[in-house]
Amino acid sequence: MSIIEYIKERGGYVRAMDVESRAMYKQLLSEVTKGNVVRIRNGIYALPEDMAKSMVDVESIVPGGVLCMYSAWSHYELTTKLPPFTCVAIEKKRRVMLPDYPPISLYYWSGNTLELGVKEVEIEGYRVKIYDLEKSVCDAVKFRNKIGVDVSSEILKSYLGRRDRNLTLLNEYAKKMRVANIMNGLIEFML
Repeated sequence: MSIIEYIKERGGYVRAMDVESRAMYKQLLSEVTKGNVVRIRNGIYALPEDMAKSMVDVESIVPGGVLCMYSAWSHYELTTKLPPFTCVAIEKKRRVMLPDYPPISLYYWSGNTLELGVKEVEIEGYRVKIYDLEKSVCDAVKFRNKIGVDVSSEILKSYLGRRDRNLTLLNEYAKKMRVANIMNGLIEFML
């Protein structure tokens, strides 16, 4: 098996310590020299075409994890801000060991914040769980002080300009997440 096939089997990236033989490691270094493999940082290598992908196989890295925050907002094209990591929500008390690559930021949530509005979609060939559009907007309002009011406003404004918006569902989620008064005030201000 070639080192390129080996890396492809592992999702497009590999750690040097996971390379099975000295000969394969030499092949890895040779492919880096040729430009067929990219050294991301010390001991971590990736295929250039996989680095261009913004999605990772969330289910294999964080079973039961749900794409949230910037990853969801980016997927729905609600913001121009792109995070340098994949945002994944998990149960508050759960502990997960993350690999060195790809970069993942975990959000520990519970109750409605975790369970509300989860759906499954295919993104860049991966089946992933992600919060639906309205839940993602509610998250932006709920966490506006952490992400910044400017980002929160951009997300809400983008949402209000969409044809596929569902204000009834947005209001329902906002009530369940206890941000209905804030949401209504922001919407009135923007309209």
